[in-house]
Amino acid sequence: MAWVKNRAAGVVSVASVVCLSLLAGCQGRGALIPPSDPDLRKTAAEFAADSAKRQYPENAPRGGDLQALASVDYGVFNRIEMMNLSGEAMDDFEVWINQKYVFHATKWANKTLKKINFATLYDRDGKPFPMDNQKVRITKIEVLKDGKLYNVPTKLAE
Repeated sequence: MAWVKNRAAGVVSVASVVCLSLLAGCQGRGALIPPSDPDLRKTAAEFAADSAKRQYPENAPRGGDLQALASVDYGVFNRIEMMNLSGEAMDDFEVWINQKYVFHATKWANKTLKKINFATLYDRDGKPFPMDNQKVRITKIEVLKDGKLYNVPTKLAE
């Protein structure tokens, strides 16, 4: 009987390690299961370095609302999910959060969901987006595409 209890404890321990490893992947570290989106297959240092090269385009012409919809999840996933509803694929664009944090993407197919983890967002100084959602909330999401800055209609995730 003791062997069965020890075996069960071992299974629980392995499951705990796997869960913790997956959660660590959500914090910008290497994940056990790499994301399917190639734009998300970077290390935290690579995301920070990429963001340091970018500056919020204050003087860019405004393009109105982008034909897209964003949903912000402050729960378990801590991420933004954006659906491209434009009828066309988008290439080489920047997603700006609160005019400070940026995520560069290379491709976004029509009618597809882009999931941007908070852990991939950095500002120009290499500082990450705060994970304490009680202090910093996402108030504005914009996309810089083809030299124009577009507003992304946003709602809270359910």
